[in-house]
Amino acid sequence: MMKIARLSASALIFLHLVCAFSSLAADIQGLVATGYDSRIDLKWTSAETRGTAGYNIYRSPDGREPFVKLNDQPHVPSVYSDFIGENDRTFYYRVAQIAKNAASSLQSPAADLIVSARSREMSDDELLTSVQEATFRYFWDFAHPVSGLARERNHSGDCVTTGGTGFGLMCIMVGAERGFVTREQAASRVLQMVTFLQEKADRFHGAWPHWLNGTTGKTIPFSVKNFDDGADLVETSFLMEGMLTVRQYFDRKNPVEQEIQRRITQLWREVEWDWFLQKPGSKKLYWHWSPNYGWKKNLAIGGQFNECMITYLLAIASPTHPIPPECYYEGWAASPQYASVRTNYGIKQYVGPPMGGPLFFTHYSFLGFDPRNKRDCFCDYFENNRNLSLIHRAYCTANPQGHKGYGPLSWGLTASDYPDGYTASSPTHDTGTIAPTAALSAMPYTPEASLATLKYYYHKLGTRLWGEFGFYDAFNLDRDWYAKSYIAIDQGPIVCMIENYRTGLCWRMFMANPEIAPMLKAIGWKTSAN
Repeated sequence: MMKIARLSASALIFLHLVCAFSSLAADIQGLVATGYDSRIDLKWTSAETRGTAGYNIYRSPDGREPFVKLNDQPHVPSVYSDFIGENDRTFYYRVAQIAKNAASSLQSPAADLIVSARSREMSDDELLTSVQEATFRYFWDFAHPVSGLARERNHSGDCVTTGGTGFGLMCIMVGAERGFVTREQAASRVLQMVTFLQEKADRFHGAWPHWLNGTTGKTIPFSVKNFDDGADLVETSFLMEGMLTVRQYFDRKNPVEQEIQRRITQLWREVEWDWFLQKPGSKKLYWHWSPNYGWKKNLAIGGQFNECMITYLLAIASPTHPIPPECYYEGWAASPQYASVRTNYGIKQYVGPPMGGPLFFTHYSFLGFDPRNKRDCFCDYFENNRNLSLIHRAYCTANPQGHKGYGPLSWGLTASDYPDGYTASSPTHDTGTIAPTAALSAMPYTPEASLATLKYYYHKLGTRLWGEFGFYDAFNLDRDWYAKSYIAIDQGPIVCMIENYRTGLCWRMFMANPEIAPMLKAIGWKTSAN
């Protein structure tokens, strides 16, 4: 009779972990390596993610042992960018899933899942496409798995953002147009998103909250102590800007695209913009309404040029709940501070706070709304936005506070993470922190300067500033600090505004909505010929 050896407890644990890991490793599918300028990107899918803590990524120069692990912590997304900093280099890669209960010392890659690629020099046009594609992944590969909506940050779990989702919808449209995904894939994802927003997401008088749970659709309060746990009209306007843009793009006569159009039209018609005037005869919109606190937040929108112009434009354009056109001048632009003609560094600004404020003021409303050759009684907004961008560049070049790294190739202050948290940086609130989204999203306004800055960030700072979803959120060289975060409202404008510079796609699609031209005429905007 054969004797069976009794395994020790430690041996049993080891065997259990090895078997579990082998099963996980075998579930990685579709591993692909692609060479770009100075980097090699990996993408894969996993048939099983339950019980997975993340992935380990291993690299070898010749495909033979030893493969060296590249990541310090478990890598969560199923995409990885290995920024080598050199061209004409070939590397081989393996990827392994990590079981949640497995000791890190037991992880090793599956031997039969090896891919390779070679980094290569790219033209400026190819590099722009590459940056757009990498940034697009935030909204595609890292979208919430249930709703498809954009996560607030790259470590936000179930917390999704409505405004960032509006930007993400436009990014998905750009991805379809550029072939990052097929049109059919993009349409399917967009339908998933708008269906969730219509059928599961909390709404208050047709408006969405700032944050939602991406699984349940329930409101995640932005700030209970500040009575912000209900409708957010500004975030709703960013979301609707994106929805109206993709409604025009997905216009084919097939069931999926027709359903996208139907659902978005219904959602658009259900936003009660006029409710947010708060009381009869009011000419000002109010940002928040809470089912628990009502109008207690009492934050009026307008009085100074900022990111909220799109809120008034859409409210006036509404086919079902419009506000009077006079609200534009008597609400949005009512304050004497709105018109602020001044000159900084020899550059004239027409509206905006001193030195222009953070640059996202010139981005968020203008991802879809095309400011070219259009003016109200104050200015041509393309010219004003261009000048505010140039003022930022001139300020960073002059660098009056002596911050490390500022200059004509490293410029642009906006809302972003910084070493002590999150803040809205500007020339009058300068923490020494640069956010790539500022200069990159100014590309339609300052194409030569923005492209030069993109290349500087990429080639000179890329080894620390670049990750799986493109450029990280911000950096501060005074403190040798580089963010490891991505934020939806910073990533989205990069894709959209680079595309507006290249083809005008987002501008064309948004402006093609039949409600937009009559709204501008009703306000009294003037449009000049190209």
